[in-house]
Amino acid sequence: MVGYLFGAIPVGLLVGRAWGFDPRVVGSGNIGTTNVARAGGTIPGIVTFVADILKGFIPIEVTRFILGSAPSALATVGVATFVGSIASIFLKFRGGRGVAASLGVWLALAPAPIAIVVGVFSVALALTRIVSLASLMGALVLPPTVATFDCPAPYLLGAIIMTALVFLRHSENIARLIRGEEPSIGRAATDKALE
Repeated sequence: MVGYLFGAIPVGLLVGRAWGFDPRVVGSGNIGTTNVARAGGTIPGIVTFVADILKGFIPIEVTRFILGSAPSALATVGVATFVGSIASIFLKFRGGRGVAASLGVWLALAPAPIAIVVGVFSVALALTRIVSLASLMGALVLPPTVATFDCPAPYLLGAIIMTALVFLRHSENIARLIRGEEPSIGRAATDKALE
């Protein structure tokens, strides 16, 4: 429950308000890094990104401090934190796409696999300049990468659940990708054609 509530903190909304805008009523209406950056600029985007990473990282480290290396507990807290970030009780169970929060979770759980995931994301972003596609590519390689590094079984289950939820939260983006309408970095986009 604590992990969920921590993950549910609407960082993007708070950052937007601090910079004088509400990300829910601009662009895609999403409170994640991409929409905050598009709506408010680079600095609010970076602040949102870092804060969302910490939102995923801190609950894992607190749980590890209290319970030690307990894979089932750590994975459960990680998934709960991630769910909080995409379905916040403070936003009527809406939220971001969960990518930055999941990065924080996995930096705490298993840094080696997430380094490969970040590499895949970075290459995909450099080649396509489409944030949502790069995020989906990174999420897709998470479970097999976790399995390759022989992480505990609860971690693999958590990776599968989180990947499925990332794809679910990106359903509109996937539809736009199929239609060839998903905006890329530097390409003008309006209204719901934003990630």
